[in-house]
Amino acid sequence: MRVHSVRRTVLTCVATVTVTVLALSLKPHHMDHVAAPSAVTPSTAPSADGSGSGSSSGRRTVSGSTVQTRYGPVQVQLTLDGPKITAARALQAPDGDPRSQQINSTAIPTLIQETLDAQSVHIDTVSGATYTSEGYISSLQNALDQAAHG
Repeated sequence: MRVHSVRRTVLTCVATVTVTVLALSLKPHHMDHVAAPSAVTPSTAPSADGSGSGSSSGRRTVSGSTVQTRYGPVQVQLTLDGPKITAARALQAPDGDPRSQQINSTAIPTLIQETLDAQSVHIDTVSGATYTSEGYISSLQNALDQAAHG
């Protein structure tokens, strides 16, 4: 009887390790859009050169939706020249407390640089700034949608 108990224990351990390895080898799902519908308030702004945001060519500025996160609102503004993102900035970022200010003082520049490098919404979240990153990515997606349909 003891042999069956040991065999069962070994098989249970092997199965647990196998399932754990399989679970860890899966790629996490990248969240392209995380805003709740009630948290979205889209807006657009004309560019400095007067071409407006309705043109798919030329220089224009587009503001994404304001996304409410656990720590405060996030909103992205893009400047595009044709299809190319030439500048990005956060019009709003959580700053209601010193910790949020500290986190976002490095997270926002990182997200902006990733936006310029990727030229798309496919950017990574910043470790330690998950809520800001998800809000930024959601607002970025909205701005890119507006630019594509504008």
